[in-house]
Amino acid sequence: MTRYAIVADLNRCVGCQTCTSACKHANATAPGIQWRKVLDFEVGEFPDVSRAFMPVGCMHCDEPPCMDVCPTTATGKRDDGIVTIDYDKCIGCAYCAVACPYQARYRVDKPAAAYAGKTMRHEAMLEDPGRIGVAQKCTLCIDRIDEGKAMGLVPGLDAAATPACVNSCISGALHMGDLDDPDSNVSKLLKENRHFRMHEDLGTGPGIVYLYDKDIGDHTATEPVPTTADAVGLAAVAPKLQTSWDWRAAANFVFGGAGTGLLAVTMVAGLFAGPPLWLAAFVALALVGVGLFCVWLEIGRPWRFLNVYLNPKTSWMSREAIAAGPLFGFGALFLIWPRLDIGLLAAVSGLFFVYCQGRILRAAKGIPAWRQPGIVALVMATGVTEGAGLFAALAVLVGYDDMVLRTIGLALMVLVGLRALLWQLYRGALGAKGAPTAALAVLDAGYVNLSVRTQAVVLGLVVIGLFSPAVLALAGLAALLSGWGFKYALITRAAFNQGFAINRVPARGAAKSGPGVKPGWATD
Repeated sequence: MTRYAIVADLNRCVGCQTCTSACKHANATAPGIQWRKVLDFEVGEFPDVSRAFMPVGCMHCDEPPCMDVCPTTATGKRDDGIVTIDYDKCIGCAYCAVACPYQARYRVDKPAAAYAGKTMRHEAMLEDPGRIGVAQKCTLCIDRIDEGKAMGLVPGLDAAATPACVNSCISGALHMGDLDDPDSNVSKLLKENRHFRMHEDLGTGPGIVYLYDKDIGDHTATEPVPTTADAVGLAAVAPKLQTSWDWRAAANFVFGGAGTGLLAVTMVAGLFAGPPLWLAAFVALALVGVGLFCVWLEIGRPWRFLNVYLNPKTSWMSREAIAAGPLFGFGALFLIWPRLDIGLLAAVSGLFFVYCQGRILRAAKGIPAWRQPGIVALVMATGVTEGAGLFAALAVLVGYDDMVLRTIGLALMVLVGLRALLWQLYRGALGAKGAPTAALAVLDAGYVNLSVRTQAVVLGLVVIGLFSPAVLALAGLAALLSGWGFKYALITRAAFNQGFAINRVPARGAAKSGPGVKPGWATD
């Protein structure tokens, strides 16, 4: 087998950014897009401060999370370990971008030139309209590798078959070769030097390996130390808020969860209180439809949306799209022919739909606040609770009798309590270091969320609402809005990425490396 990878010697890298420039010239990436870049950061405390550099980019992982989540099968992995993108299949949903723990994926929605809108000659020569509106990243210069191998050249040794970034490195810090060949240049480097891979605990098997010391000394620990994110020294490696999913993506979780929850509560109520409320079923389907329309607006190539069905084997986004079929099919049939058994089929499909939404977040390894396992149950619980709250408001509106309203209120009380419990379990599992401190601060702040304070207010309104229909309607809306506030904040404001964990800080010359740092993951 062949496993192409890059080995970066951190003690040699001088931060010249030549590899970054070579990559941009070879691939004509848009302004602000760097498939290969070098992080420039400072470590230590005055007066013992040192400057360090780290080349990063697509890691071409053994187990690429971007490939598993891709709903279109546009992301693939070759037998030689190179992770690829088929621009003709990609819909530009940016799911791969939030799933990547290395911030190595980008989406450019319109053509741009580097200098005041004037296209340079190399930009014009390499311009690829197929890369607009879709995911893009480092390809490891597969065109050079494949053409070179066809001529009998060896990637990593012969320049014509080696990625541009490696060829351009002025300090000999970057090396490329076959890790599966024990006699290759990169395999020899790994035998002679201590090394680490970034975020290896996530199980991705990254294909960039960092050298930090010759095989000397007695230090073996490579775990980075959580530390504060210094706005000056460590800003380049600190966690940043993802920008791939905005309010449109959040709307799918906000409206989709509430709509499916409302549909489920409506049909369950129909088992005990006569025919289900037709208006509630209509509102439920409309909410889910609005959420899906918003996410359609968010994708870069919206008219390719049917490609979302291509990867049900591993992508929860594909499964969500598939679940929408019977949800709307049975739901529409119920509106025409309001039989409870048909409505229950729609409700079951809806519950699977919101389960898929929770798993979509769980699979996004690049966002620590999403990938916590408890997020699935929490997303489902808040969806059903939102639906119950909205159903309570609609039931008051259409004039259900007091006994039915009191029963609805008791059910809402149980659901609000369950949601609050699941929130506490989720937040407790994150603890103080389960996500960047900036993400935790967002989750703990504000009034429209799932905090104990907010949910206590909602529960108080529900208790009063047991004796006052108007207050019950208000309590239902409070349960709805607090869930919406949580999900909107989770997607757009708490979605900080991993940052870059530096397992060992490199040293110049004959000095030994120092302890690693993981900025933005501790408060002291």
